[in-house]
Amino acid sequence: MQTLTPSGFLRIGASDLEYRMIGPSPEQAPTIVMLHEGLGSAALWGDFPEKLQAATGAGVFVYSRAGYGASTSVKLPRPLDYMHVEALDVLPKLLDAIGFRRGLLVGHSDGASIAAIYAGSHQDHRVQGMALIAPHFIVEDISVTSIAEIKTAYETTNLKEKLARWHKDVDNAFYGWNGAWLDPKFRTWDISEFLAYIRVPIAILQGVDDQYGTMRQVEIAREECYCPVDVTLIPGAGHQPHREAPGATLDAISEFANAVLRVDGSQGRAA
Repeated sequence: MQTLTPSGFLRIGASDLEYRMIGPSPEQAPTIVMLHEGLGSAALWGDFPEKLQAATGAGVFVYSRAGYGASTSVKLPRPLDYMHVEALDVLPKLLDAIGFRRGLLVGHSDGASIAAIYAGSHQDHRVQGMALIAPHFIVEDISVTSIAEIKTAYETTNLKEKLARWHKDVDNAFYGWNGAWLDPKFRTWDISEFLAYIRVPIAILQGVDDQYGTMRQVEIAREECYCPVDVTLIPGAGHQPHREAPGATLDAISEFANAVLRVDGSQGRAA
C-alpha cells in the first residue's frame, strides 16, 4: 500500500497508472473507485468526481487504465478479453495498492463491464455496491454500428485532435478500444454469466438516447442478477449521462452511494 497524494502514478504490474484522489483517504472514509469508459481517462470525468465527493463525503479515486490518459501505453492489438484482464488481474492489485477498505465501484461503459466482472468473480466484502453507467453485458448491433462510425470520424474529422487533449498516445487509446470491439470474434463477447454471482446492490444508469446500447443491457441485469438492481433512465442523455445530464446523474449516484454506505442523516455524509 502506498500513501496517496492528490494526484500521481501507481505502479501496477508493468504499467504506471495515473490517478487522482479527491477527499479523504481510504483509511479515513469509504472510497468510491471510478472506472472510465473505452475512450475515457481520469481527466475525462471532468469535475464529476469532485461533485460526487462533495455529495457523499466519501473519498473518490479515479485512474486511467493502461493505454489511456497519461498512463503507460499497451501493446496493440488488445486481446479480446481485455476487460476480463482488467477485472481479474489489474483491479484487485489496484484496490490493494490504494489501501481500499470499503466503498463502491462506479463504472462507465467498459468501466461498468469491468466492475461487473470484478464483483461477479470476487466475493470482496470491501465492495458494498456498484453504480454502472451505460453498462455492456453483451455486444449489440447498435454498439458495433456506432463504433464503426466513430472509427470513420476518427480518421476523417478532427476527433483525433480532440481526443489527444486527454490521451498522451491517442492512437493507442483509440485503436486499442475500437479494434477490439470491431473484431468479428468480439461479437460473441458476453459477461452476463458473472451477474448471478454479484452479492451487492447495483444501480444502473442508462441514457434514454444511448447510441451504444439499448434497454436490453438493463433487461439482462434484471434477468440474471439475484442482488437488488435499481434502474434510473435519464431522459435527454445518450452514452455519457454524467456529461449530458450531470445533475440527474449525480443525484442518482449520490443517493445510491449514501444509502449503501449508511449515511449519518444529521450530516448528509457517508459515515
